[in-house]
Amino acid sequence: MRVAIDAQLTVGTATGIGEYVRGLVPALRRRGVEVVELREPRLNPWRFDRRVLWDQWLLPMRARGSRASLLHCAGGTLPWITPLPLVATVHDVAWLAAQRHARPYARYYFGNFSLQRYRRAAQIIVDSYHARTELLKFLKDFDDRRVAAIYPGVADEFRSLDRQAADGRTILAVGTIEPRKNLELLVRALAHLPRARLVAVGPLTPYAEQCMALARRLAVAERVELRGYESRAAVLSLYRTCAVVAVPSLYEGFGYAAAQALCAGVPGVVSDRTSLPEVVGDGASIVPVEDLDGWVAALRHALAGGDDERASRGRAGAIARFSWDTAAAAVERRYALAAQ
Repeated sequence: MRVAIDAQLTVGTATGIGEYVRGLVPALRRRGVEVVELREPRLNPWRFDRRVLWDQWLLPMRARGSRASLLHCAGGTLPWITPLPLVATVHDVAWLAAQRHARPYARYYFGNFSLQRYRRAAQIIVDSYHARTELLKFLKDFDDRRVAAIYPGVADEFRSLDRQAADGRTILAVGTIEPRKNLELLVRALAHLPRARLVAVGPLTPYAEQCMALARRLAVAERVELRGYESRAAVLSLYRTCAVVAVPSLYEGFGYAAAQALCAGVPGVVSDRTSLPEVVGDGASIVPVEDLDGWVAALRHALAGGDDERASRGRAGAIARFSWDTAAAAVERRYALAAQ
């Protein structure tokens, strides 16, 4: 089988969706699937106008010339017109359910416009069972047999990470620093944890300054580091030595940081929202986002090493659960259905 896959979000700064493509493509090739990666390095996928240009014009043109039997749109957006059967990976429906702060044109394009296109997909893949339930709420009367929950894998570097002695101080947050990541909750918790420091890595948005303004008001700014995008090596170094990974998100379709922490044997504290309880199971502490005292207590416990044994004990199960080879096998089955 020859499949064209939209790999545009691997250009430049890679976030969770870029990680998805970078993990899935080699795993599919190991199974004998011929994969053609479609991308245009000269276009910045994080500029809205460039993203639309790619999605609606360049991607269909490249797909037409790929000689593939189907097109896998792995970034959550689909072209209006395409010459090939479509498989879509929908990572979340945050643009429909949670992105109230976004500009109206972006909310429409990534939300309602994309929702119309999902109806034309032969098969849809989502990253969690929670995401599947949420998507089907919006895709009323859609054949749910065409929507499959397939957990993404976690990169081998995390699965084989050699943990060092935790520093007992560092709370690590990983992901784009935007409102739905709810980093302000960690800043507020830091005011009650005088020895701790917060290190956040991920692309910066204007929300980062909002977090720093709060940190200054609470007199904890000197213990808050918003580092922006970091290399894979730098992120792995932080996972290797941090005391705890915190994911206080208001909305996640999956939760890469939480899954990476599980596979690396790092203690985690996550919110009770959306897919996060499903992803971590009993491998991390789950705390309601409204419960600041609960977050302070859970973080204090993890910083003191109280969750180290649980994290170590659950690592093997997480590694088996979040495997790219397992994911690729399930994705290939969806390709076969789409090509019928």
